[in-house]
Formats: sequence, C-alpha cells, structure tokens
Amino acid sequence: MTSETTTRTVVGVVGAGTMGAGIAHVAAAAGHDTLLLDARDGAAAAAVEQVGRRVRRSVEKGRLDEADAEALLARLRPAADLTDLAGCGLVVEAVVEDPAVKQELLRELAGVVAADTLLATNTSSLSVGAIATALPRPGRVLGLHFFNPAPLMRLVEVVRAPSTDQAAVDAAVALVAAWGKTPVVCADTPGFVVNRVARPYYGEAFRLLADPVGGLDPATVDALLTGAGGFPMGPCALTDLIGQDVNAAVNRAVWEGFDRDPRFTPSVVQDALVAAGTLGRKSGRGFLDHTEGADAPQPATVEPCTGPALRPGRGLDPLARRAGWHDQGEEPGSVEVVPTDGRTAAAVEAALGRPVVVLDAVRDPATATRVGAVASPACPPGALAALAAALAPAGVAVSPLPDVPGLVVARTAAALVAAAEDAVESGVTDRAGVDRAMELGAGHPAGPLAWGRDLGDRWVVGVLDALHAAEPTGRYRVPATLRARAMLAADRVSRGLGIGLVAAGPGHGTVRATVTETWLNGFGIVHGGLVAVLADTALAVACNSHGPLTVGAGLDVVWVSPGRTGDVLVAEARERVRYGAGARNGVYDITVRRDDGSGTGDVVAEVRGRTRSVGPVPAPSPDSPPQEDT
Repeated sequence: MTSETTTRTVVGVVGAGTMGAGIAHVAAAAGHDTLLLDARDGAAAAAVEQVGRRVRRSVEKGRLDEADAEALLARLRPAADLTDLAGCGLVVEAVVEDPAVKQELLRELAGVVAADTLLATNTSSLSVGAIATALPRPGRVLGLHFFNPAPLMRLVEVVRAPSTDQAAVDAAVALVAAWGKTPVVCADTPGFVVNRVARPYYGEAFRLLADPVGGLDPATVDALLTGAGGFPMGPCALTDLIGQDVNAAVNRAVWEGFDRDPRFTPSVVQDALVAAGTLGRKSGRGFLDHTEGADAPQPATVEPCTGPALRPGRGLDPLARRAGWHDQGEEPGSVEVVPTDGRTAAAVEAALGRPVVVLDAVRDPATATRVGAVASPACPPGALAALAAALAPAGVAVSPLPDVPGLVVARTAAALVAAAEDAVESGVTDRAGVDRAMELGAGHPAGPLAWGRDLGDRWVVGVLDALHAAEPTGRYRVPATLRARAMLAADRVSRGLGIGLVAAGPGHGTVRATVTETWLNGFGIVHGGLVAVLADTALAVACNSHGPLTVGAGLDVVWVSPGRTGDVLVAEARERVRYGAGARNGVYDITVRRDDGSGTGDVVAEVRGRTRSVGPVPAPSPDSPPQEDT
C-alpha cells in the first residue's frame, strides 16, 4: 500500500468516545476523509466539535498551521448510520469492551462495506479471533489497538488473529506507519504486548503494599521506581490516573485469559480500593489523596548522619564515584554495601559471615535521585544513616526497606524481564517489538529486554529464583530461554568452545558451535569427547529449563559420521520420559547434526542422556567473580 493509496482511503470510526474521537483525529490529520459514527444521538457531532476545539488550541499554541487545521477539520465529519460507511477502505470500531457488541457490529459492517475493506477492533483485552468468528470473511479482521490519547501516543499494536490474512496485516502496518505511528505486529493473546508485559510493574508494587510485615507505603514505592528505576510515574500514581477499576479489570482479564496463571494474580490491595469506590483521580482518592488542597505524600527517607564506616562493594563503582564515596579499606567495624542479587540481607550476611547493607537496583547511577537499602541483622546502628550521608553529595536520597527478597526495583525489573522473555518465547512478537511497545505504549524509559541485557541474564535469574524460593507458586518461574542463556554464560567450558544457544523450552534445548582446529584429534576429525560436550550442553539446557538444578547422570553415544573443521554442529535434546515425584530425573534423546541450512543435515551422533535432579540453583555470592553474559 503506497502513501498515495493510504491517504485516498476513506476511514470510518464507530464509537465517538475518547478513544474513537482520538482515532478519527489521527486519521483525518494523516489526510484521510474520515467518518465518525456513534449510536447515541448527537454523540458523533459532539466528538467532531471536541476534536475541532483541540485542533484550534494547537493553532493558538503555534503547533499547527491554520490552513492545515482547517483542511483537517474539513476531512472529519459525523456519519448518520452504518450505510454512510459503505465506501470506507478501513473501519475501526471503538465501542464498549463487550465481545457480543463488537461481534454484532462488525457482522453488520461486513454486510455494508466492500469485500476488501479492512475491519479493525480497538479492543485492549478481548480475543480478536473470537470477535471475527461471526463474519463471513474473518481474514480481513484484525486488531488495531491504539493507546490513549491516540493523537499523542505513537504505538499501535497490530493484532493478528489466527484467521487474519497476511495481506490484511501488511496493509494495516503500511497504513499505521503512514499515519506517523509505530506499528508492532503481535499475536492474538491475552493482553497482546503492553498489557501483558506491563503486569509486573503494577503487580509487584501491590504485592509489597499487601505485605503486613513490610510496612511499605505507596509514596515510597513510587519514589523508588521513579528515582531509582527511572520510570516517569510510579505504579500507584499511574493506576490512580488510569483508574483503579480500569486497571483492575485489565489485570483480571489477563489473569482469566491465561487460565488464572499465578504470574497475573489480581491484587487484594487493588481489589479493596475498587470495592470501596476509591478509584483514583476520578473519585478523589485511590492509593494517593487527590482531593483539592491535599498534601503530597512524602516517601520514607533516611536522615544523613555519621555512623559506622561503609565500603562500597563491587558493582557500586558508578554510584560511588558520582558521590565521591571512596573505599577506605577494611577499617575495624566497617560494613560493606553490596548490590542486591535477590537474596535477603539476612541471607547475604549468613553466606558471607559478616554484616552488610544491601542496596536495591538502580537503572542509571548517573541520574538516580533515590535508592532503597536494608541493613542485615548484625549491622551496627546507624548504617543506613551513614549510607545516606555518603550519597548525599550526589543528591541521592536513601529509603529504608524491609528485608524482603528482591527489594522493590530489583524484583520489578526481574519480573518485567521475565514477562518480556516469556512473550517472545510464546511468539507474541519479536524482541525488538517488545521493547518498542513498552517504550512507546507504556512509557518505560527503556525496553525490559534492553534493561535485562544491562543487568545480565545471571542476575535476573538469580533474583527470580530468590523470589521463587520465598513464594514457590510459579509466579516467578524463569522462561526457559532466559535460564539457558544464564547457564551458558556461567559455563566456562561451553563458552570456551563457542557453544551458543539456539532455542530452549521445557524439556527441550538446542545449541550450536562451529568446529575449529581446537576441536580436532590427531586424525584431523572432531574429538569424540567434544561432540559429547556439545550434546551434554544441549541436555543441560533442556533439563534445567524446568527450573531445578539437574545434572547429566550418563551419556550413551552412537557415532554416525565424523565432523571436520568448519562444520557447524547443532545438538538438539528432547525429553523422552521424566519420573520421580517432584524431581526432574529423566531420559533425553539428543541428536547432533551438521547444519547445512536445511534443518536435516547429516547426523554426527545419536545420544541417549540420563539426568538426575540435585536441588535448587544457588544464588551467586556478591564475592563471586563477575561473568560476561553470552
């Protein structure tokens, strides 16, 4: 679809509420004749007038030329009934989030418009495929999920149902891009991209607020996620703006859509707000008080004061340099400040045999204005006050935290990375699409996968495993691909041989490596032991994708053909049988092939692998040497 073609397309929008009017505004601004229809008498005309007022304010502020504004408004007009939309090349419905209503509307539209007209739903949480089932040609139905306010927000999720034709997706992508928006194509799954991946940003905050032992308050949680996490708005203030009832409804829809997966369990704290009618800004109160004249709540902050000598541990160098905080060596009674790895301060103290202060995660040490911290049980009094004094020269405040796994920012970051990895692993969209969607649709300062690369796969997995150990419900399960990458990053042998990850999932794993001179034996062919290492690595990826630490208990290898220099060898392991209550003991079939690009290259070896579960993965110590991720 060319730019000229897209601007000639007449666009219809059904539903003249805030979202429908915004979509109509976008289409008209992009050069389309646009018709806006609503079942309520006068609603479409009122929405057109509202768009006119917004456009004229833009002219007054110098953001829009007066001639362009008049041309835009000349292209936008109300429609009287569905038959007025007969000449449209695209119709977007933005009516109430009721599948029966949407389905009936699109069915009626299909009888009015041309056979090649695209029909789109702006649903944020309903199944596009289910809505399309009532239509005679479901292939032309897709989702175009705009974000509010539509004229300003750049992201549009282009939702492809199983029944949607590729030609319809391509046309929609071209059209959305011509409108100056950023399309992200995604599968028709609950929450699509943004409403799925963003759940932990709210859910982890609400979980902390629900903990009666923690004593955290909404202002402190928000201040940490903005001041240390770099988010533009904290989850409590953001859901107050959205409306607690609206956000809770999306939470519940995603939870139900995933068969009540514990990762999306609704919050009892939020449900209590909704039940009490404290819905946020629109009701005057939510997590925060929005009534006129109310004082803004202040986050918990430690007053700077002298205290025990503190030493910045490894990983805190950028923050320490910014504050001019120097390591004075191990003075008697000094306490080391270590970055969180997900474990509680008490657990780190027990592992190291000395008191510590654990610092919560910080997205950007150069710009952070606040950090959270907790002192281990044996810390001398005043340790947090001394930390506040050490960081004060950099303008960084310290909030005291309860000693919970993952603290605030770290657990949120790890859970967001896991949600993003799971979305990619599930085929919702690609890695670039997830990050674009979260930046443009949710306003995150960076995509979760980009943040995960900065944090490191091993760190993210360590935090998730620490959270899972405290709450083994499956809420914090690690996506198989993420665990496999973290495992390979820590495996010096695999890294030394250049073994890389191809794919991972529960009970299966695929790795690959290029044969170099170092792989060869005295006869110029691949050393059998190194082929076994490649097979064992695939086995480790497959069996440890379940979660617990599992080891190979034996390999039976049948050699089929030799490998030589330059061969690309691919080893694929698949679970044959698993046995033992709660264990991951099992038997795996592993095939090592030459990769000739066809996926059916010559077999080098057939391997039968046996595994034995030996317990949970231990979290790395702060004293352990850092490893680069692959």
